Amino acid sequence: RDIITNTVIPAYQKLSDYLSNEYLPETRTESFGLGQLPGGKGWYDYQIKANTSTELSADRIHKIGKDEVSRIHDEMRDIMEETEFEGDLQSFFDFMTNDEQFIYESRNEMLEDYRSLRGAVDNTVDKLFDIFPQAEYEIRKVEEFREQSASSGSYQAAPTDNSRPAIFYLNTYDLSSRPSWAKTALFLHEAAPGHHFQISIQQELEDLPKFRKFGRETAYTEGWGLYSESLGYDMGLYNDPYQRFGQLAAELWRSIRLVVDTGIHAKGWSRQQVLDYMYDNAPVAEARAVSEAERFMALPGQALAYKIGQLKISELRRDAERKLGENFDIKAFHRVILEDGAVPLTVLERKVKRWVAQQL
Repeated sequence: RDIITNTVIPAYQKLSDYLSNEYLPETRTESFGLGQLPGGKGWYDYQIKANTSTELSADRIHKIGKDEVSRIHDEMRDIMEETEFEGDLQSFFDFMTNDEQFIYESRNEMLEDYRSLRGAVDNTVDKLFDIFPQAEYEIRKVEEFREQSASSGSYQAAPTDNSRPAIFYLNTYDLSSRPSWAKTALFLHEAAPGHHFQISIQQELEDLPKFRKFGRETAYTEGWGLYSESLGYDMGLYNDPYQRFGQLAAELWRSIRLVVDTGIHAKGWSRQQVLDYMYDNAPVAEARAVSEAERFMALPGQALAYKIGQLKISELRRDAERKLGENFDIKAFHRVILEDGAVPLTVLERKVKRWVAQQL
């Protein structure tokens, strides 16, 4: 108590005073990205490479993002037609965001709805996998002391001795911003077969050194999470058009990140340009849009990892299906992806291509 009171807290106060009184008055007010700083273009190019483990340029990623946004919008319009919704895409966004049928009445109802999905996942996941984590997992609400700043869902791995299960933390704060149509995609990403499979299997691999057991390659780890959302189609979990919209909305958001992150740091976009692009292209509340925009400014390149990783894993699967035809084994493919833990996408591509060649 003495150390915290008389050493730790005063040190943080000193840092806070410095940031407020000396640092912030000298910062920029007219530009926001790395590209406007001396050497900024090279700095951002390095951040792209570090976060995506690829050689993609900012211009190429920007175009990929815009192409994906356009594709996903078209698929959302198909859902509008299927559900006989009258109006334009923006009106559909408003409907999906605000209609009461998608708003949980209580925190407990939301929690139980997510827990009820587990049975359907458990009953079908073995159709796609023959490699499974030993650790169990459970679904808990995010604790109230941190829920206002926490993400909509997160995953905490089990300890290596499995003395407690892994945890899928579900944020039940502000129910109006947690629509029920987000359920399936969020569950598949954070729990099974998303982060629970990938992270737990990696920790359980006996021949990995500790820095790899507990390390992360963000493009691989988050790419797997986003790819796992799409496995709901293989598992028959997207028969409800509104749950399909939820999967598309989650993928859309990661695609928008490609556009706005490169927009800020490579193309000189302002904070308002970023916000306007988000509002024009996705169902998003102001609070989330602002927090995401400021995240991109503070963490150049990090938000690129999700979609770039998912696109690469999906591309490798399509290529394997095309080359192997009837001999393609989805379980074997997923084993190849997971069996060595997180690796850079360039390494993953070589590994999968070697596996495909061995099957021919």
